[in-house]
Amino acid sequence: MGKPALPPQCSRRGCRADAAWALVWNNPALHTPDRRKVWTACDAHREYLSNFLGMRGFLRETVPMEEFEG
Repeated sequence: MGKPALPPQCSRRGCRADAAWALVWNNPALHTPDRRKVWTACDAHREYLSNFLGMRGFLRETVPMEEFEG
C-alpha cells in the first residue's frame, strides 16, 4: 500500500494551507486553446491568484476543489 494522498495545497508561494479552489488557466501565447493548467488556492489567496492570472488574460474559470475534475 502507498501513502494516502495529501490534499492539494495553495499555489501561493510560502502558503501551505489546503486548497479550496482550482484556478483553471492557459497562456494563449504558449498553449493551444484546449490546453488547461491549474493553480490551487486557499480562501485567503483566491483573489490574489485570480487577479494575477486575470490581469494577464489567462484565467479561464475558478472552481471549488470538491467540484474540480482534473
